[in-house]
Amino acid sequence: MRTARGTPAVGPRIPRPASRPFRKARRPAGSTVVYHGVTSAFGIPPHMPRTGGRTAGRCPPIPHLVRRLRAILRRMRAAEAKMPLDGFGPEGPNARNLLHYLALRHFDLRRTQGDLADLGLSSLGRAEAHARYNVETVLACLAGAPADAAPAAAARDGLGPEDGRRFLARNSTRLFGRPRPGRDTRIMVTMPSEAATDAGLVRALVEGGMDCMRVNCAHDGPAAWAGMIANLRRAERATGRPVRVEMDLGGPRLRTGPLEPGPAVVKVRPPRDDFGRVVRPARVRWRPPGAPDRRPGPFEAELEAPAAWLARRRRGDRIRFRDARGATRSFRVTRSGPGGVDAELEKTAYLTNGLSLEVRRGRPAQADRAVLSGVPSRPGRVRLAPGSTLRLLAQSSPPRVPSARAGRGPGTSSIGVSIPSVLRQVRRGHRIWFDGGRIGGVARSAGAGGVAVRIDRAPPGGAWLRGDQGINLPDTDLELPPLSETDRRDLAFVVRHADLVGYSFVQRASDVGVLRRELARLGRPTMGVVLKIETRRAFDALPEILLAALRSGPSAVMLARGDLAVEVGFERLAEVQEEMLWLCEAARLPAIWATQVLEGLAKSGLPTRAEVTDAAMGERAECVMLNKGPHIVAAVAALDDILRRMQDHQSKKSSRLRSLHLKATGENEGTHEA
Repeated sequence: MRTARGTPAVGPRIPRPASRPFRKARRPAGSTVVYHGVTSAFGIPPHMPRTGGRTAGRCPPIPHLVRRLRAILRRMRAAEAKMPLDGFGPEGPNARNLLHYLALRHFDLRRTQGDLADLGLSSLGRAEAHARYNVETVLACLAGAPADAAPAAAARDGLGPEDGRRFLARNSTRLFGRPRPGRDTRIMVTMPSEAATDAGLVRALVEGGMDCMRVNCAHDGPAAWAGMIANLRRAERATGRPVRVEMDLGGPRLRTGPLEPGPAVVKVRPPRDDFGRVVRPARVRWRPPGAPDRRPGPFEAELEAPAAWLARRRRGDRIRFRDARGATRSFRVTRSGPGGVDAELEKTAYLTNGLSLEVRRGRPAQADRAVLSGVPSRPGRVRLAPGSTLRLLAQSSPPRVPSARAGRGPGTSSIGVSIPSVLRQVRRGHRIWFDGGRIGGVARSAGAGGVAVRIDRAPPGGAWLRGDQGINLPDTDLELPPLSETDRRDLAFVVRHADLVGYSFVQRASDVGVLRRELARLGRPTMGVVLKIETRRAFDALPEILLAALRSGPSAVMLARGDLAVEVGFERLAEVQEEMLWLCEAARLPAIWATQVLEGLAKSGLPTRAEVTDAAMGERAECVMLNKGPHIVAAVAALDDILRRMQDHQSKKSSRLRSLHLKATGENEGTHEA
């Protein structure tokens, strides 16, 4: 049958043409298509206006779209045939769907999406959790078949839309527990050190909306970790709300090594107003050596002196001394009692250990002398500016020369690294970043003794680099053991006290098996694992890592966006985090939105507009992680509110069309459900 214009009509039976790559396909010029198959399913008029810059009155040729979709299905079947799915057990449908989604994304679908959208069909843009089902449904509609006929096999295989939602919800609940009413996205909170002793803080976090406690094994120690978890259990009993515990292993983290400490000196300066006038004297606390600090209060410095000498002090005493510059100064004692002395200083002073302290009392005046102690050494640091050179030494101990004069000439400094063997893998031209990307440069030379880095990224006036700061090597294929000896020791505590273990520095699929074997040795082979994707190499290997996770046991993926931004480039972070969310949804594994979420609010008490928007985007993940800060309780409450509001508007990539609460005509029309 032919139309009046001589173009073949399209019916339910469409011949299977020879396969051609999508990018090579070209639409015949001036073609017009009668939508016989589409109208049989949807009642679309036979001639539809074309949009998106196409000529009005002409529609995308359906045979061409059918060829494209059939090519996608062939690639899906081929991908599934290459990987046996027998070892995945109940996660087999999820592994199969991930393979199908990867096959779908092998093609550049942008033109196909536009053509499908012009027909009012699914553009395949929300096919992550049910890739084959979506393609087969669209193909059935194009061919004029009943909308539920062709994808029936996919639905039976656990690949339908409802299956995707069910598997993802199940895996999220296994790891993070049941969601709170009105909020499906869980909240994970990193514990500060105070959580080990402050039970009220932990309870406030639980009451505010915390669903999972995160303990970072890179900080504190087993005694503090046990205190945090004990306080959580008390809060659970008091609130009736169960909370999961996730403990992050430190991992083989590459960091700058220690530097020789700076001078033991502290500057004590009275606060001043904008015009330089003293607002009040500086407040100083004196304690005996080794005495604990049990009295809170705002003090500019804490100093030490002999206990017997402090016990003789009385309110009003003047403690006279010459500071490090030789300037004559004196403290006035304002409080004396058990545990120490409080005093005030009216002029700026530089204090060092060994300064002679003197109090004169009586007639004739008798000098009561002591020696100042307790002034800590300043951390070692090196100043780096664009154009300077930093030598990374193949040692973990401090350089032999002081950090202030470190290096072999003007503009050159030296510092060690925590894992010296890594430097043997760096090559000339590799990029190197320090301190979360704040300072960066390029390796100009590399040898047995270390690597010379030419600094090209730093503030114009320079920046200080200290020891124990992170180092990122995005261009270097690091060969490091996924579990350090410290990690293996910490795991013995983790398996006894935690529900989940955070796996840092995952780089390849085989790393998943390393951790699972260690967990099996410790008696918890099916413990929940959070795979932290924080390097460029891990991102590139993410499909293989997800398949290994599906095969091995309950798993989630953390988008460690801080390190990822440094590794892949800040300009690429937005697209990288999108791709990670898509792949996790395709594998039906929960994702954790992490790094600097509401950081300004947690640290200062005031959020920025940008971070509120970022927190709202976290609703597309199954869990959002907050870092510690003085205002963390307020941050948890704010995030809880943001996620509840966004849940009414967004579900993954789909906008939810809740009625708008507008009063354009001066009255509220109410809410109507369609």
